[in-house]
Amino acid sequence: MPAAVSLPDPGTSTRTTETHCPYCSLQCGVTMTAGDRPATLVPADFPTNRGGLCSKGWSAPELLDHPERLTRPLVRADPGDRSSPLVESTWDDALDRIVTAVRATQARHGHDAVGCFGGGGLTNEQAYQFGKFARVALRTSAIDYNGRFCMSSAAGAAVRAFGIDRGMPFPLADIGAADVVVLVGSNPADTMPPAMQYFDAGRERGAEHVVIDPRRTNTARHASLHVQPLPGTDLALANGLLHIAVAEGLVDAGYVAARTTGFADVRAGVAGYWPDRVERLTGVPVEQQRRIVFALARGERSIILTARGAEQHRSGTDTAQAWINLALALGLPGREGSGWATVTGQGNGQGGREHGQKADQLPGYRKITDPAARAHVAAVWGVDPDDIPGPGRSAFELLDRLGTDGGVRALLVMASNVAVSAPDARRVISRLGDLDFLAVSDFFLSETAELADVVLPSAMWAEEEGTMTNLEGRVIRRRRAMDPPAGVRDDLQLLAELAGRLGAGDKFSGDAETVFTELGRASAGGAADYSGITYQRIDAEQGLFWPVPSLDHPGTPRLFTDRFATPDGRARFWRVEHVDAHEVPDAEYPYVLTTGRVLGQYQSGTQTRRSRSLQLVAPTPRAELHPDLARTLGIGPDDVVELATRRGRARFHALVTDAVRPDVVFAPFHWGGGSSANALTDPALDPTSRMPAFKVCAVAVRRVGGPEERIPPPEPALQPQPRPHQAPTAHTPHTPARRRTTRVKSTPRFLHGVYPITGEGLGRPGPLDPALRYQVPEGRTAQALYFRGGNSTGELVYLLLVRDGEPMRWFPIGAKGDCHVPLRVVEDLDGGTVVELHAAAPLGVTGEVVVDLGLVEV
Repeated sequence: MPAAVSLPDPGTSTRTTETHCPYCSLQCGVTMTAGDRPATLVPADFPTNRGGLCSKGWSAPELLDHPERLTRPLVRADPGDRSSPLVESTWDDALDRIVTAVRATQARHGHDAVGCFGGGGLTNEQAYQFGKFARVALRTSAIDYNGRFCMSSAAGAAVRAFGIDRGMPFPLADIGAADVVVLVGSNPADTMPPAMQYFDAGRERGAEHVVIDPRRTNTARHASLHVQPLPGTDLALANGLLHIAVAEGLVDAGYVAARTTGFADVRAGVAGYWPDRVERLTGVPVEQQRRIVFALARGERSIILTARGAEQHRSGTDTAQAWINLALALGLPGREGSGWATVTGQGNGQGGREHGQKADQLPGYRKITDPAARAHVAAVWGVDPDDIPGPGRSAFELLDRLGTDGGVRALLVMASNVAVSAPDARRVISRLGDLDFLAVSDFFLSETAELADVVLPSAMWAEEEGTMTNLEGRVIRRRRAMDPPAGVRDDLQLLAELAGRLGAGDKFSGDAETVFTELGRASAGGAADYSGITYQRIDAEQGLFWPVPSLDHPGTPRLFTDRFATPDGRARFWRVEHVDAHEVPDAEYPYVLTTGRVLGQYQSGTQTRRSRSLQLVAPTPRAELHPDLARTLGIGPDDVVELATRRGRARFHALVTDAVRPDVVFAPFHWGGGSSANALTDPALDPTSRMPAFKVCAVAVRRVGGPEERIPPPEPALQPQPRPHQAPTAHTPHTPARRRTTRVKSTPRFLHGVYPITGEGLGRPGPLDPALRYQVPEGRTAQALYFRGGNSTGELVYLLLVRDGEPMRWFPIGAKGDCHVPLRVVEDLDGGTVVELHAAAPLGVTGEVVVDLGLVEV
């Protein structure tokens, strides 16, 4: 059904709006009710989430009125002295400081001395306008964005092989219909839980799912087969699987001959990846190698999905290419229900890189070095093609030269927290301190904003208009559901006003639909062609899959059905070879560190670490260690451990689990400060994508002490010093005094057990057992976190959560079935509240139910 626009409720000041979750690339549909704050939301029946929503989505409205939210511009009390406190100011003062710094810096050092750094959470309109702002208002080549740290390796491989980069060239729903799915370095059960319904549907049909991951993640636990290669060896594994396919006659010779080029060279290359050698390189047994490739070859519909685990390496582009080579050899891309895809991470990670935030691109995924592309975009912008700067430096290269001769001296950061998200983060923080001037636009005082000269408060997701492009390439509407706090502007308006103050105001608009219409013209004829998309069509069709080259074009849900986006229409095989990780374990750093996400947090944690609900789910950073490793080092559960690499030290609580390899340590990257995983990571760059090696470096581990609620930071004297700067130019940053914390003490409570049930009719629920009753102590608050249940009977039964005698939530459990329901939507339970679990079953039905209600008391 067409998505609804804002509909006011009769007789009230509230309105209901169909929009989308602000977090991951799934972009789940939600229905918001807003007006009188606080706002609330429920999941919508949108094609990607079909009524599902994870804990992050449920909790998103909490942050709209968070006490730490920025609502006024902040500036240094003493301009130019970052040791002075940040104080509230006016918009005129804040923008005047930015414009003055831009003009002074460019007059002294040239146009490229002013830079821009964006984010994958910006709308398409904001990303487009930011790229245009850099090249037209600032005339600088120095722009890139944090998506360089996300999908750039997969994008580089896809462009090389297929001629186009759309992360998922088929709809998400194809996963549910596939016979075989191989996931390489992907954990959707934690990173995008609503997507698991497609995997669940496939398994119910008997599909075989293979997860390739050094950790036994929640996704891997449900797979038919889980293999645990050493991090950084996925390329060798893919080449080994292709070796087996060639040796066993599994290659689709007709497809290869008709639709590809370059196979002979790849076939010669994989001849050296015989199964025994691949087992020694990767740790994956020969039997498992054979099982994977035979499953892919024999499945009528087979899909290979790669993600950051395989791609965030110094050879990430070649690794993605190796899996593409395997897919092409088996004839998967373009075949109905089959193919290769990469799982986008950030909310607008796809759209954010298509329209000009990347250092080497113009709108429509055009190359900035292409004269025809420059002429087309210049005509839309009303400038001379020669006035558009050339390509700039990639994200980490831009950050690593901040404050140096020939580098950026004044930086504008929008929707990114590089002090936490960039590799070798302490080095990046030091570089930020070397800037002459730093301005940051954000919702909260992030770790990056804390270092700034000027901080601008930004409208949040529910307060702005625009479009996003999800992991499928579906362009959707982000609709304004409520007004931002007084005095807060969205980033589109900010860029338009800054451009005006810099003398280019006639070329910029603060209206989202106007900017989107211009984006369509700028992208017309490009690989990512949005010219046929309008807000009205998105509303009527629940989004459109790009490319959409005309108003009467239906969109392109599936790419490559007839030809690839290369000049001759054929896909390209590309010979790639395994290389060792840039940093391998040695006597001083004997283990492998890999990093990633956890269920209760998102990206740099600027938002999710401030969510009260999510703080209860993932309150502290926990490094995963295998029991054998923990025993060797004398580490127990929840002990404080210090991880050390050649770049820095960071501390975590220990999570002792056999879900990780004995030679691997996993750390989440959502925290900064003394628990910054990216203070440890290796900035070695992929030669094609310029992706840093987030997923592999050498690490040492030691026990610091027993369990503590707050993790003490590492000793400053023991921290390795960042590489010497080329030309320090600014004061050492100091932490502003306006620092708050959301840490709370909490106690888990559980109502659980196995109980007999005798049905008295579905309409007559009643108490199951006195043990399933809980009263919140006076002076405390509780919240229900989840419900799990099982049903041994042959009929549908219901469990009912009752609050003070009133029904609160029903949980249907199918015959011989089970259910698992996150409950972060449930409101706080105040002291004295009584919570009970009741049950209902058809008359005369007998059996047992398994009950597990998890609560937390704070």
